[in-house]
Amino acid sequence: MKDFRNLQVWQKAHQLTLLIYDVTRRFPREEVYGLTSQIRRCSASVAANIAEGCGKRGNAEFQRFLNISAGSASELEYHFLLGHDLGFLEDNIYEILNRAVVEVKRMLASLARKVEQERLTG
Repeated sequence: MKDFRNLQVWQKAHQLTLLIYDVTRRFPREEVYGLTSQIRRCSASVAANIAEGCGKRGNAEFQRFLNISAGSASELEYHFLLGHDLGFLEDNIYEILNRAVVEVKRMLASLARKVEQERLTG
C-alpha cells in the first residue's frame, strides 16, 4: 500500500479540486444540481481514485484506478469547456483550469506507464 499523499499527481489533483470548489461558487444558482455538481464530483473523483488505487494490493489494481482517474480527468476537461462556452468561466480562469487538468492527465499517464513497467518487469 502506498500513501497517496506522497504522490505529486494526487497533490496536484487535490489542489485542482480545492480551486474548483472556489470557482464553482460563482456559477449560477440554477446550476447547483447541474454543471456545478458534475464538475465538483468529477474533480473529486480524480483524486479519490488515485487514493483508492494506492490502497489496493498490487500494481495491476493501482494501474486500473489510475486509468479510471484519467477518465474522470478527461470528463473534467470537457466540463471546463462547457462551462466556458456557457459563459460561466471567464477566459483566464478557463485557461488556468484547463492547463491544470491537462497537467494532471499527463502525470497520470506517466505514472500509469511507470506502474505498468514495474508490473511487467516484476
